[in-house]
Amino acid sequence: MPEGDTVYRAARLLDRRLSGQQLLGTDFRVPQLATTDLAGATVLETVSRGKHLLTRIAGADGAWTLHTHLKMEGAWRVYEPGGRWKRPAHQARVVLRTARAEAVGFSLGIVELLPREREHEVVGHLGPDLLGPDWDEQEALHRLLDDPARPLSEALLDQSRLAGIGNMYMAELCFTSGVHPRTPVGEVADLRRLVRRAKQMLELNKERPVQSTTGDLRERERMWVYRRDKRPCRRCRTPIEVDMTGPEGRERATYWCPSCQPAGFSTDR
Repeated sequence: MPEGDTVYRAARLLDRRLSGQQLLGTDFRVPQLATTDLAGATVLETVSRGKHLLTRIAGADGAWTLHTHLKMEGAWRVYEPGGRWKRPAHQARVVLRTARAEAVGFSLGIVELLPREREHEVVGHLGPDLLGPDWDEQEALHRLLDDPARPLSEALLDQSRLAGIGNMYMAELCFTSGVHPRTPVGEVADLRRLVRRAKQMLELNKERPVQSTTGDLRERERMWVYRRDKRPCRRCRTPIEVDMTGPEGRERATYWCPSCQPAGFSTDR
């Protein structure tokens, strides 16, 4: 699933290419919006909220918000009018056309149109956004520690605690903090420093299409542990381990170094 910085860049792209323009045509390829036509309305802006995208639109019949979520496979792409799409047409879920651009949302996990005043219904549950204007470190810490016995990996992925961390950043943050992913969040030695590092990672990566937590942008050198199972740890050469963790039905692949992140031991590095 895309991380918060990926969604932030998608919002920036849509905002840059569509804002202030009148929609010449729209094509919603989801059953609940199949007959909806926003032609004539004006795109005001697109913002990200954690992993959610909110495209705000003003029309003669009121103010609307197009709420989309990339989920696992989704992506927004913007083309020149009439340009050839680089993904199959059958994957398109939304098409927004203006005189200067054609924005296509492919394989989107959520597509819904709601009155502007109801935005809170879809994003009001989210915790402080690591890349948002509402970022509040103290509130994020408070929410994370609300259930001190919860495994750190689960707490970091819970978007109602803080918004923007996905599986990759969770694994990398646990490693760089020297904490086993299953450590109870209340036992993490310096949770504040971990949260600050999370913000730093997303801030550093939000302006570049290639994510890296090591500082090295080469293909096989960008991550400390994520998707490096069985390969040697960059610090101690112990093989990286991977296991499925999390609540039943929502398990995620979790990566860690058994030497640098021993179970039952927490220390910030």
